[in-house]
Amino acid sequence: MTFKPWTAKPAIALGAVTAIALILTGCAPAAGTDSGVTTLKMVFEPGPEADAMSVLVDEFNTGEGKDAGIAVEITQLSRTDTFAKEAAVMSTKSSDYDLYRTASYLIAQHAPYLEPLALDESLYFETAVDSLKVDDELYGVPLDVSNHFLYYRTDLVEAMMGDVEGFKKISKEAFGKELEPKNPDDWTWDDYLASAAYFTKTYNPESPTEYGTILQAKNLVYNAMVWGDVLWSFGGGWLDADGNPDLNSDAAKKAVAVYSAAYTSGVVSADSSQAEYPETQAALTSGNAAFAIQWGAAFAGLNDAEQSPLTAGKIGVAPVPGDIHQTHVHTLSVGINKYGKNKEAAATFVNFLAKADTMTTYVGAGGIAAMPTVLDANATVNPLFPYLSRDIAANSFAAPNEKRAFDIYTMIADELSAAWVGEADINDAVNAANDALTDLIDK
Repeated sequence: MTFKPWTAKPAIALGAVTAIALILTGCAPAAGTDSGVTTLKMVFEPGPEADAMSVLVDEFNTGEGKDAGIAVEITQLSRTDTFAKEAAVMSTKSSDYDLYRTASYLIAQHAPYLEPLALDESLYFETAVDSLKVDDELYGVPLDVSNHFLYYRTDLVEAMMGDVEGFKKISKEAFGKELEPKNPDDWTWDDYLASAAYFTKTYNPESPTEYGTILQAKNLVYNAMVWGDVLWSFGGGWLDADGNPDLNSDAAKKAVAVYSAAYTSGVVSADSSQAEYPETQAALTSGNAAFAIQWGAAFAGLNDAEQSPLTAGKIGVAPVPGDIHQTHVHTLSVGINKYGKNKEAAATFVNFLAKADTMTTYVGAGGIAAMPTVLDANATVNPLFPYLSRDIAANSFAAPNEKRAFDIYTMIADELSAAWVGEADINDAVNAANDALTDLIDK
């Protein structure tokens, strides 16, 4: 099982194995117990990542941890508000927990309560490491990475590639540009829109699907992450080179216009205005759409013969379209409590997590390692892993590590979702988003 986006509440205010040396600033000696064993308490949210981590904890407790007199216990909080509950504990500078759950979109909020780490960054995807840094300090060991792909029906696209004249006619009718069909690996956003028209019955009565694609255009924080792919593909971002708000840039306007053109032209279902991960998955598995931008977690289900008999064995994996291909990446992580009493023991466990052998076990248990060599060596475990390595290594970005990053994602969805579906003026929407961003960034 792979990572699937879930709705978390924002944190409140606030193989040869390379030996990895992990150095912690200001580590105190591990506190013992009456039994001579130091017990570390680690916060985690319930779900597939916790299931995979439990396998590692068992391995540590019966191996390296036992030898070192250290045992780890996982405390699972609510799936929906783990981070909010955790932040409340952090704010009191509590020593109740030794290891905190963190993520790239919350790392700037959590950093004041975590120990900076030093590890061999070359073992990880650069984007994953950067996503967990604040002021050039790393505050968590990179674990699961999550990103997006363009999933497409290989059988349908193969047929499209052979209908050059038909494609030219449809692209001209739908978007005023006479284009030829391309391999999805090479799509720009114009190619994406034209291909969507080709697979939409309104433009092509012979289309095997009702619509070409589906947009995750619901007002939802994780949908703002998906839209970020489009923004970055046009060379944009939240901030300009000087760190100033830049959500009303030409790139931002173009990125909103891609969504608006898809929706208002009818190459996506009107239901896209309320769509997110599940609806996108359903559109692909039901044969209602020929392709879609979707989270990496979707591949296993799309390629499973029992869950998805129509698509299993027929799903291609391409980079997100664009003149430059870009995919959002966020990273789940574990960090050490700066105010904990057992930091030296916690460092031993984090050092264990930072080994390639450990991450090999992790992916076997359903996790997604942030180490490209581990993913590449375990393609038989998950055939998506080579594509993860390809796109995260070459085509990925991490959003700026702002203290209110989660709130920024929420704001983007609030301000832009109406414009995504043509119900608000693009200029007005991006200007409102940029004004709101000014109030949210840490200047």
